[in-house]
Amino acid sequence: MKRDADASVDPPAPVTFRQALLFWLKLGFISFGGPAGQISIMHQELVENRRWISERRFLHALNYCMVLPGPEAQQLATYIGWLMHRTWGGIVAGALFVLPSLLLLIALSWVYITFGDVTLVAGLFYGIKPAVTAIVLQAAHRIGTRALRNTTLWTVAAASFLAIFALGLPFPLIVAAAALTGYVGGRIAPDTFRTGGSHAQASASFGAALIDDDTPTPAHARFRWAGLARVLAVGAALWALPMGLLTLAFGWDHTLTQMGWFFTKAALLTFGGAYAVLPYVYQGAVSGYGWLTPTQMIDGLALGETTPGPLIMVVAFVAFVGGYLKQALGPDALFLGGALAATLVTWFTFLPSFMFILAGGPLVESTHGDLKFTAPLTAITAAVVGVVLNLALFFGYHVLWPQGFAGGFDWPSAVIALAAALALFRYRQKVIHVIGACALAGLAIHMFVA
Repeated sequence: MKRDADASVDPPAPVTFRQALLFWLKLGFISFGGPAGQISIMHQELVENRRWISERRFLHALNYCMVLPGPEAQQLATYIGWLMHRTWGGIVAGALFVLPSLLLLIALSWVYITFGDVTLVAGLFYGIKPAVTAIVLQAAHRIGTRALRNTTLWTVAAASFLAIFALGLPFPLIVAAAALTGYVGGRIAPDTFRTGGSHAQASASFGAALIDDDTPTPAHARFRWAGLARVLAVGAALWALPMGLLTLAFGWDHTLTQMGWFFTKAALLTFGGAYAVLPYVYQGAVSGYGWLTPTQMIDGLALGETTPGPLIMVVAFVAFVGGYLKQALGPDALFLGGALAATLVTWFTFLPSFMFILAGGPLVESTHGDLKFTAPLTAITAAVVGVVLNLALFFGYHVLWPQGFAGGFDWPSAVIALAAALALFRYRQKVIHVIGACALAGLAIHMFVA
């Protein structure tokens, strides 16, 4: 009896590569809700339910991903997969996070461009959008209850919310200010910015993790200059080879080659997550290259928000429409031209994310006990709470007042959002179940109204 009572304090059994692969595949199909919702799902599954990684190590990895250009949720999955099962573990985790979304968006993009609308899925999306709002709000609550352990961190979160909501400051500037606050605060008041605190109580309820706070860094995750050079060389080759082949086969000015170059820059030069990248993509894809119209770009964003995977996967829609309309492979291969464009753009967009994790992960693992590195990251986590709350309000506004405050209030969406929030907060239902139920409710409402 005593062994059963104490079972939760023992770490779970080692996870095989096959078990991890099946989980990452499942995550790729249920990762709705944008980065906040996706991180919430991973926290619930990996920290609370499966106990593959402790909360402190999870947040340490998350904070690193937050300061990188690119999709932080996909990078976090790559990081944890790499930490557990070496390089191939990271590649599989990151790739499966994206692959279902790519296939789904290629199919939906073809329906959109061929038939002129997405009426078939409009009802489902009508129900999913309010659910996404509730998921993001739950993510802010989850992160906040664990990260905001004292008045100072609450102040950082409130300041970041005001900075982005009222002042419209860019996310990279907010992250930089939070990091500076944590760096200075870690020297002046180290206990305020020290990781831990409420973590002890959280760990007591979750139990020991497979990768726990005091678990030594595995051999493959230790920093070596030779390992860094090898990762950078392989990454450069994986970029140069397809880019060189595109240039040789089609020329530098061809649509596919220019897409590869443009989205490489988007992946490297834009910080702050998908919402920071989208204005750059809009400007280049619509105004610069004319790959699609403003209306098509907005429709693509709606599809990206309501399909699993990173929101930045809207680039697959942009590329498919551009490759299709520009006849990238000729007038007799419109679908293949669009599908190839979407696949290539996904490759060039996400390749840097893998390189950031595989090259920088060993450096990050060497800092998870060092206050001068962890204090800035603790402050960044607090700032992220305010940013995620702003995102929830952004979604809520556009869902409940689709035509703005001057238009009508969408009561059916409000009811769906409230039901989703109750299911998540009060009854602790799984995200995928909530999304499925809300999608069916939206379909029923849409058909009734129609």
